[in-house]
Amino acid sequence: MIDDLSRSLAATVQQARVAQDLSVNALAEQSGVSRAMIGKIERGEAQPTAVLLGKLSGALGMTLSELVARAENTGELLRRADDQPVWTDPGTGYRRRAVSPVTDGPLELVEVHLPPGASVSYPADAYIFKYQQLWILEGQLRFHEGSQVHELHAGDCLQLGPPLPTTFHNPGTSVCRYLVALVKGRG
Repeated sequence: MIDDLSRSLAATVQQARVAQDLSVNALAEQSGVSRAMIGKIERGEAQPTAVLLGKLSGALGMTLSELVARAENTGELLRRADDQPVWTDPGTGYRRRAVSPVTDGPLELVEVHLPPGASVSYPADAYIFKYQQLWILEGQLRFHEGSQVHELHAGDCLQLGPPLPTTFHNPGTSVCRYLVALVKGRG
């Protein structure tokens, strides 16, 4: 079942693609997502995973949080907890909350809940920001940054290096909750 946020995300992906004068073929080429899947997403026939949205948002020159924020499009400087859009990956249960208000500012905060045993991977070209830090709030996270593996626990904060393929994996038996802080714009 497709919810309101998923329908809004579908329209936002299509609007961003059209605004950049990209054909579905061009977006497929740039993102590595098939034309058929992009069509299904844009028509609201498929609920995309975090990985697919990450690839599409990167190819469209925005972060996943920016894509979610555009889908919400509130434009207010205060975003109360009840108004923060939450998106859940149907494949992994990965839950992403866009904490920051929708502004043109460079800083973006995102809270993530990664279920026990779940993994989410992103290619390097999904990262379109200058700086990113991960702050582990609860649980543990095994973060693969290229060939380097970081074992992170509650309270740890990691500054990421240049864009590399990444995998977020929760090796624990409880939810891993972490905050992503990023500065928009390619480094």
